[in-house]
Amino acid sequence: MTIFRNITAGFLIFMMIQACSQNQNKQTPMIQPKIQKSAEEWKKQLSPLQFHILREKGTERAFSGAYWDNHQKGTYFCSACHQELFDSETKFESGSGWPSFYQPFGKSSVSILKDTSLGMVRDEVVCQNCGGHLGHVFPDGPNPTGLRYCINSAALSFEKK
Repeated sequence: MTIFRNITAGFLIFMMIQACSQNQNKQTPMIQPKIQKSAEEWKKQLSPLQFHILREKGTERAFSGAYWDNHQKGTYFCSACHQELFDSETKFESGSGWPSFYQPFGKSSVSILKDTSLGMVRDEVVCQNCGGHLGHVFPDGPNPTGLRYCINSAALSFEKK
């Protein structure tokens, strides 16, 4: 009887964790990226860190990127293809160590895909133009969207207004 209770309790805990970890953001369909290059072509264009993040879905260390503490006015672009991604007006201090935004530049800037890596379910943010991995979006951001687009600095370039 004790084994049955332990199995039942374990199953209930597992189900509660799964339910709590589900992000309620709607996924956007990933359209075929306009820019398609081979891995070798991307390696010639990008730095090793940019290639790791954008093409291999890596992550830079928190508080190590160029833009986590950037407070200048301007526009953030994809560092692989120069697609407009975020306006500095939507950037906020999340305390996460990565640049955080509450909305992308436009509906055609990014796509949201389901990411089940590392034993968890998250919403991956990718550039719609080149398909590069940018980061993840979480439902704990400020108004007006309640979203936090947590983006790797190495996936971004910045131009002042």
